[in-house]
Amino acid sequence: MTAPQIVTLLASATEIVCALGYEDALVARSHECDYPPSVMKLPTCTESKIDTRKPSREIDDQVKSIVEQGLSVYRVDGDLLKQLQPDVIVTQTQCEVCAASPKDLDRAVSDWTGVEPHIVSLEPNGLADVWTDIQNVAEALDAPDRGESLVAALQTRMGDIEAQAAQSDDRPSVACLEWIDPLMAAGNWMPELVEMAGGENVFGEAGRHSPWMTWESLHQTDPDVILILPCGYDIAESRRNMPALTGRPEWSGLGAVTAGRVFIADGNQYFNRPGPRLAESLEILAELLHPEVFGFGHEGVGWERL
Repeated sequence: MTAPQIVTLLASATEIVCALGYEDALVARSHECDYPPSVMKLPTCTESKIDTRKPSREIDDQVKSIVEQGLSVYRVDGDLLKQLQPDVIVTQTQCEVCAASPKDLDRAVSDWTGVEPHIVSLEPNGLADVWTDIQNVAEALDAPDRGESLVAALQTRMGDIEAQAAQSDDRPSVACLEWIDPLMAAGNWMPELVEMAGGENVFGEAGRHSPWMTWESLHQTDPDVILILPCGYDIAESRRNMPALTGRPEWSGLGAVTAGRVFIADGNQYFNRPGPRLAESLEILAELLHPEVFGFGHEGVGWERL
């Protein structure tokens, strides 16, 4: 049986498709899809309206301005999609800032003739939803067994870490910052990962969107560990934006700062992508919170000390 032709419009979807063994069936990707590196040869069918070279505050202003107008922050190349005629398109409905939405696709394919593609919309609000999304993609590709096997392997791998972390008497309080300026805490699956790694999450709720936060709340809570993992930023970009944090008068008095327990993680490659590499994200958290127990070798690649 011929494999379906697939287009993925967000990075985690590309990783899911590849982890299921269908990389060869991919015919196009979003401009943000870069893992595994071999997918970079594929044509891109989206682009962002946001100038991501700007500082954290200016990016936030751009996004808010576009969204308030009821517009999407992405453009979809409808001509390319019509040319490729994919059988399956994978996008998401979870976040209007993370990828092209079904609404964007409706505009792009509205004038197609013949058979329209099967659009799979992912909605990963919490960790359980990630497993459901993987299974939904597998079923759309007529490979439900592959989905079940992948989910089971990831759950086993992550469950082993959780069980080992639970044996530690030390459960440090952790603040995960998903945006630097203005401050935003990490929500969705991140509180679950923190708990699984043997920490106590202090901002954001599992299964709910990432909330804005104030400097007053960060100072009053004074967490043991601060993990900086801005959405869409690698470590270098986060470092470039750090003066918005370190320049604040409250910063130097935080316990995590004085104790040397502030870390910068590659949020773009790991924590912000609700797909198979959430397993690596949990490994990063575990070795940050309990270095005496865990050592997966992610330091210098997935995370660094501030």
